[in-house]
Amino acid sequence: MWRALFLAIGVYLVLLGAQCLGVEKFVLNLHEPPKESAAADGQLKPGPRREAVPPPWVPWSFMSTGAVVCLYSFTIPTRMKS
Repeated sequence: MWRALFLAIGVYLVLLGAQCLGVEKFVLNLHEPPKESAAADGQLKPGPRREAVPPPWVPWSFMSTGAVVCLYSFTIPTRMKS
């Protein structure tokens, strides 16, 4: 059970790091409904957004940490036997 947990965490970190490596910025739309006041042209204004720009060191840190956690998960069965 511990091996599967650590392996899942490691794979998640590696995939998150690869995603951060390929994406320039993340745009999050908040779940608030748009305001009912219409603009002058009759269209509704979009809800608020939040942007997250990952620094250059984040993808490499996630991928290396995930790789170390995956390698650790492979040694767990030998640690449990002794």
